[in-house]
Amino acid sequence: MSNLTDDQRIALEAAVFRRLVEHLRTRSDVQNIDLMNLAGFCRNCLSNWYREAAEASGEELSKEESREIIYGEPYAEWQAKHQREASDAQKAAFETNKPAH
Repeated sequence: MSNLTDDQRIALEAAVFRRLVEHLRTRSDVQNIDLMNLAGFCRNCLSNWYREAAEASGEELSKEESREIIYGEPYAEWQAKHQREASDAQKAAFETNKPAH
């Protein structure tokens, strides 16, 4: 491993996270169910993890606030513009592969 300081590592991780979020914002054609079926996480998972990290550091953040951070707009607006009804095949794949919570 490289000789990064903790501050450098954290800065790089934050930059990668910001790039991932921006990439997902530009790829609104990729549906959350597709992400779940292929990778086991989606935009909502990221927003939940963001909120959990905020709470772990003593910051209160609502579900809607964390979703807006990830989606770049209120979740209801993103859904209305981009979310399509999942196909039967997508729903079946999700039921087969969904992570246990």
